[in-house]
Amino acid sequence: MPANTPLTLLGGLTAAQFLADYWQKRPLLIRGALPDFETPLSPDELAGLACEEGIEARLVEEHGRDDQGRPAPWRVTHGPFDEDTFARLPERDWSLLVQAVDHYVPAVSDLLEAFHFLPRWRLDDVMVSYAPPGGSVGPHVDQYDVFLLQGSGSRHWQLGGPVAEDAPIIDGIDLRILAHFEVQPAEDWLLEPGDMLYLPPGIAHHGVSRSEDCMTFSVGFRALSADESITSFADYLGEQLPESRRYADPDLAAPSHPGEIDDAALARMRALILDTLDDPAQLMQWFGRAMTQPKYPDHPVASDYPTEVDTLVAELQAGEVLERTPGSRFAYRGHDEPRATLFVDGDGLDCPLELARWLAGDAPLDARLLEFPDATRLLLQLLGRGSLSWPAHDEDDDYSEDGA
Repeated sequence: MPANTPLTLLGGLTAAQFLADYWQKRPLLIRGALPDFETPLSPDELAGLACEEGIEARLVEEHGRDDQGRPAPWRVTHGPFDEDTFARLPERDWSLLVQAVDHYVPAVSDLLEAFHFLPRWRLDDVMVSYAPPGGSVGPHVDQYDVFLLQGSGSRHWQLGGPVAEDAPIIDGIDLRILAHFEVQPAEDWLLEPGDMLYLPPGIAHHGVSRSEDCMTFSVGFRALSADESITSFADYLGEQLPESRRYADPDLAAPSHPGEIDDAALARMRALILDTLDDPAQLMQWFGRAMTQPKYPDHPVASDYPTEVDTLVAELQAGEVLERTPGSRFAYRGHDEPRATLFVDGDGLDCPLELARWLAGDAPLDARLLEFPDATRLLLQLLGRGSLSWPAHDEDDDYSEDGA
């Protein structure tokens, strides 16, 4: 997508303008970001997802009761839920949040294509929330970028400006609700279907449903914390390093005291650690794997019926098109042209550069792929592991087992 093309999604801004002026800098309200937008699933379908095993869902109740039946300002429960859960809920002041809906509903996954003016590997997932009037999760702060797209109904958003990491929060609940929230002047809006609010990390915000059918689609972005990154990179390096690479002191001098750790010892250890960490090739291999790591350990699901080479070629030549499995992550890094490492769902695969660009991009996965060297082997591998899939034909996409 050209960086200088005005985008309706960004209110007429180009990607270059948005990145320069807003990305991780300040919020942006976009009226009519997706004109005539119609939500791809209903509240009942969202509730059906929340009743399924393995799907991350939360129910947030304000003015609820704790497990002992005592009044509580906030209550959080985790799915899977059942029909009785929704039957007991009051007419207002609660929210249902379902994580990674793009993994399960292809029409929600399709929404992510509108955000490909940003690196695909930065996308995390689409969380969908439903709330009757008054429903919210309280004023809070996210440590990642998020686009809040109003799907149906209306939601009242208020922003409180940047908040320090150690800002006081309400104790005793499984939510990081700010103890103090002050609305910034002129940062107070009612969003209708198709409107969208972009928030950079660290901005306090509070969204409250103002309708019976309020559904909000939160497109979140992956941002590894420093502690996650250091731990993950160290673990990756540890798997690559030989046992023989150890602390050594061939320049050891007689100590002034046998129990002292002197400056020279610390300098040797520091050099060992820094020299080990400062490896651009290993950093690249780790980073690609880390940023394409699946959100959940049970994804992707390996195929029970491996595709044969002849079948693959015949289907593609007959006009069939492969699909990138919803929730699967693709990225690449070119090196030693014309080769590249294709990163897929936490793994790194060597392949031709142009094939990697195709698979990690937006182009249809059709018969043209067969023109690339080694494409059939790689496609079969990705099909077998579940990162690619054949399109489902006449599949019943009913998620309305229970109603909200």
